[in-house]
Amino acid sequence: MRVEHLSLTNFRNYARLELSLPQQPLVLHGANAQGKTSLLEALYYLAAARSPYTRQDRQLIHWRTEDDPLPYARLSAEFHNRRGRHQILEMALVLENGARFKKIIRLNHAEKRVMDVVGVLSVVLFLPQDLTLVEGSPSDRRAWMDATLSQVDAAYLEALDGLEKALPQRNALLRRIAERKAKPSELSYWDEQVAQFGAILIAQRQKFLRELEYLAQQQHHALSGARETLTLRYQPSFSPSATQEGQRAFEVFGLDLHRQLEPQDIAPQYLARLQEERDESILRGVTLSGPHRDELRLLINGRDCGLYGSRGQARTTVLALKLAELAWMERALGETPLLLLDEVIAELDAQRRAYLLGQLDGRAQTLLTTTELDIFEPSFLARAQVLHIREGQIVGA
Repeated sequence: MRVEHLSLTNFRNYARLELSLPQQPLVLHGANAQGKTSLLEALYYLAAARSPYTRQDRQLIHWRTEDDPLPYARLSAEFHNRRGRHQILEMALVLENGARFKKIIRLNHAEKRVMDVVGVLSVVLFLPQDLTLVEGSPSDRRAWMDATLSQVDAAYLEALDGLEKALPQRNALLRRIAERKAKPSELSYWDEQVAQFGAILIAQRQKFLRELEYLAQQQHHALSGARETLTLRYQPSFSPSATQEGQRAFEVFGLDLHRQLEPQDIAPQYLARLQEERDESILRGVTLSGPHRDELRLLINGRDCGLYGSRGQARTTVLALKLAELAWMERALGETPLLLLDEVIAELDAQRRAYLLGQLDGRAQTLLTTTELDIFEPSFLARAQVLHIREGQIVGA
């Protein structure tokens, strides 16, 4: 994957930007709130059709356009894929009548759906807040799995979209049944939908984590001097071993990553679980089990890093996971994704910083943001291109 050019109009604090991207590492330097992160956000948005920083796409439109008759933002990237084919991906964000939001997507000038373009441009984004992969909630880890798999597996993205639409419908029906405004028999259709979509997500998460674990263990061994072993434990929520004080306790060992279950194996079991929980689900008004409640635990030498690990161990684990994510996507796609590092270098100690920069061997086209250039070794800066950003403009190299 080689991105050659990025064009932005009215995106965040960029009124206009035309930027040619080099093959060597690109360091974006400037004070806070000048536009460094927004540039990375634009590339991520083109790849994933969503922002990693906000759920409100209308917030991406430059505030100065609010008084225009038709406020809009436009993003465009030109790149070559693994087959050497030149591609142009464009997204326009439009506020019609100041209220109705519209997203227009074009690939090579042909209008497309979100489903058609997610993953056409692939990226790995590494942020300081990625520590939530270890220290955050299960939803943080699920969101990371979903974002990574959606770029690689179109069937996963379609199933995720289907589940995100089916679950609210099922939950609304559960509440209507509790209010005696609907019959329990009406749940059958939504049970089937949730079970079918959920089975695909569970099967692909299991396969992903098995493949990722091997890659992450290699990185973690190198970072820890082979003193520690990282293990990934996937715990799907529809197979609990007990119920304690209204909270479902997971099986101690989770789902065996090395005995792959296929969607057709999982769907009947999940459907049976939904039916077993029907009365309790009606009482609570929510779907109690499924991929939306799965957990991923990260263990170092058998102990949960999120519960018992030090901050240093957490940083090592996240760094190993992100580098493994890059390698996994490279294998799955047959090409190397764009690597985006947003203020990550300053958050690492000297050892981890040197290790990460040492991995940037030219295989992945890389963009880094920083407020401090002196944290980089002169040898790295000598083989990188440095751009200075001020108030949404490139002010010099």
